[in-house]
Amino acid sequence: MAVPNMVGAISERLERHNLKPIATILTHGHIDHTFSVKPLDEKYGLATYIHPKDRPFLENPAGILTPGGPALPILEEMGATSFSEPGEVRELVDGLEISIAGFNLQVRHTPGHTPGSTVFIVENEYLISGDVLFENSIGRTDLLLGSSAAMKKSLRNVILGLNDDLIVLPGHGKETTIGRERKNNEYLQESFLRSAD
Repeated sequence: MAVPNMVGAISERLERHNLKPIATILTHGHIDHTFSVKPLDEKYGLATYIHPKDRPFLENPAGILTPGGPALPILEEMGATSFSEPGEVRELVDGLEISIAGFNLQVRHTPGHTPGSTVFIVENEYLISGDVLFENSIGRTDLLLGSSAAMKKSLRNVILGLNDDLIVLPGHGKETTIGRERKNNEYLQESFLRSAD
C-alpha cells in the first residue's frame, strides 16, 4: 500500500506555477489532512497553523481515531507508526486575523467534527471550511471526539451567520456557496439544528 505523502505532488505543482509555500493552515487534526505536514515542513521550513485542541494529533494521529476502527491497521501497513510536530507550530484562536502571502484570513473555531475544527474566511470572499461544511452535507460527528451538539452550535452560530456570496472550499468534494448551502443543505435547516442529539 502506498503511503499518502503529498509532498511530491505539491512540489510539482509549486514548481509548475513558480510558487513558494510559506505556511500550512490546518482546519483540523484528522490524519487525511495532516499526513504530509511534517514532510512539507522538512522540505520547505513552513509555519504550521492549527487550533490548540487539535494540536496533540500532529504527534499522535491515532489519538483521534476510533479504537478498533480500520485506520490503525492501515497506518501500520503503510509503516506510518511514528509522527512528530513540524518545527514551527502556531496556535489559532477564534476571531484571530492573520495575514499569509498578502491574504487576510479570519479564524473561526467550529468544533463538532473535531474539538479543534476551524474554518478560515479569506478576504471576505472564500470560506475554507475543512470538514465542517460540504456541498449538501457536513462533516461526520460520530468519530472519536466528534460532537453532534457542538457541530449544530457551530453551524448555527458561525456558518449561518456568513455572507451568502462566500465561496466555500471544503476539505472534500466540490466548491459551493454559503447561499446555496443555506437553501439546499438539510443540515443547515432549523429542523436539523433544533433536533435532539
